[in-house]
Amino acid sequence: MKIVSQIKQPIEQEMEHFEQKFSNAMSSKVALLNRITHYVVNRKGKQMRPMFIFLIAKMCNNGQLNERTYRGASVIELIHTATLVHDDVVDDSNRRRGFFSLNALWKNKIAVLVGDFLLSKGLLLCIDNDDFDLLKIISVAVREMSEGELLQIEKARKLDITEEVYFEIIRQKTATLIAACCAMGAQSVHAPTEEVENLRKFGELIGLAFQIKDDLFDYGEEKIGKPTGIDIKEQKMTLPLIYALNNASEKDRKWLINSVKNHNKNKKRVKEVISFVKTRGGLEYAISKMKDYQSQALQLLQKYPASPYKESLELMVNYVIERKK
Repeated sequence: MKIVSQIKQPIEQEMEHFEQKFSNAMSSKVALLNRITHYVVNRKGKQMRPMFIFLIAKMCNNGQLNERTYRGASVIELIHTATLVHDDVVDDSNRRRGFFSLNALWKNKIAVLVGDFLLSKGLLLCIDNDDFDLLKIISVAVREMSEGELLQIEKARKLDITEEVYFEIIRQKTATLIAACCAMGAQSVHAPTEEVENLRKFGELIGLAFQIKDDLFDYGEEKIGKPTGIDIKEQKMTLPLIYALNNASEKDRKWLINSVKNHNKNKKRVKEVISFVKTRGGLEYAISKMKDYQSQALQLLQKYPASPYKESLELMVNYVIERKK
């Protein structure tokens, strides 16, 4: 966590101020809702999304922020939290970041309604302040995230994912939200259109690298809170596996697909798949792709003058691919 506090250092005050504003943005006249949203606020993760927004806004605007930046961060957190609450219902998941999920504590009906409430709060925060440009950024991201999830479900049935489709899925599912945060930070301080697009691309590259790093954890030896082989058990096609499949003989390919489709609960078979992917260079290939996205992202920051915010963003890019969980 030391590196995360280092990244946060130039925006520490803004982050504290934001937490207060975010809590206020969630308030309601219904006591049950306030109890639930209080539970949500107190179980936040590392808060990477608001960090991206504040660092980008300050880098683009000589260290200055405005109220739009805080609203942009709040709307992204509100709408993102709504999608997570709905995801837990869809996945029938009882845990979120090591705590009970809302549906585990309050059942599905209440969880879905709370998700709807958070979504509407986010929309109204923008509409009430005429921030239609900010609303468009997050709305496009939510549409893409939904499409990415559905594309993954469609492809998982046949396991016919090419590398091109894989990158489209992770671009939509993971990278699009980080891209939206970076675009939101720039747009909130009225940066020129070209700059907003440049920083959206920066966020997208980080998101792609982030997801590949997640894929690699499936093949790791370390205990990171995500069990080794879990993606194989859930029939998720990760980059190392796709590379091994694409470079396997017809016989090995059939064995791999059969293993992932029909024997994904068999521990011995899952271990054999992991071993096959490793010996066929799947990990090296994924690492080289991840590092390529990392260097492209760092390249996009080159044109900005030195500042504590730029430095933190560079640290963030490196943290994404060096993190241990």
